[in-house]
Amino acid sequence: METAIDTLGLIAGNRSLPIILARQARAMGLKRVVAIGFEGETDPGLEKIVDEMVWLKVGQLSKLISAFKERSVKYCVMAGQIAPKNLFDLRPDLRAMALLFRLKQKNAHTIFGAIADELHKDGIELIEALPWLKPLMPTTGFRLGPSPTPEQRADMEFGFSIAKEISRLEIGQTVVVKNGTVLAVEGFEGTDRCLTRGGELAGRDGGAVAVKVAKEKHDMRFDIPCVGPQTLHVCADAHIALLAFESGRSLVLEQETCEQLARQNKLCLTTVG
Repeated sequence: METAIDTLGLIAGNRSLPIILARQARAMGLKRVVAIGFEGETDPGLEKIVDEMVWLKVGQLSKLISAFKERSVKYCVMAGQIAPKNLFDLRPDLRAMALLFRLKQKNAHTIFGAIADELHKDGIELIEALPWLKPLMPTTGFRLGPSPTPEQRADMEFGFSIAKEISRLEIGQTVVVKNGTVLAVEGFEGTDRCLTRGGELAGRDGGAVAVKVAKEKHDMRFDIPCVGPQTLHVCADAHIALLAFESGRSLVLEQETCEQLARQNKLCLTTVG
């Protein structure tokens, strides 16, 4: 797909993934990147890396589509998070209001899926960013930090089975377990708060195991599971001993920094599944 594209639109959420994607796409020969950033979400540093940057508020769907059409963008990707609470706090324009009104279930997947449909109506295809990001997806055997103990391995396998089930039920994608007990399940609050809550429930000694997975029919166009320095900081603060993520279906961002943090905090970061 990437060889046929000269111009790529980038709908940029928060954290470092939009910047990493823009740099990666450039390194792989993409000629032009047009980014849409959201006030209060997107890192302003992205502006220096892309050819054009348009700033909008979350919910301004008509302006987003117009910005791409005016700049002859035929293909676009989504990268970075839009905080879940902001999806519900948004002040939608008329097009976004009509979209939300049509949805029976309102979660990140249904909302972003509907946005993809709206883009398609105007000749803009929302595609996966994987052609540019696949090199950043570790496979089986990846590990940073200390080796897991047999007990941690058992918890990791147990946590993986639970996480796959809660993701199938559209509840969340992360669980925290310890000694075969589920301490926390990710819901609407997001991964970081789930990790913090699970760490607190593990007791003074900490030592919990966290597992993050992709959904069975995960739409990688607008939600690629990511682990990065911020996630590791949260784990360290919560005294979590091991963080496992799904092999071949998750990105590790800023790997050198992650390696440093894993070593400093005696935190094992590894693949599972």
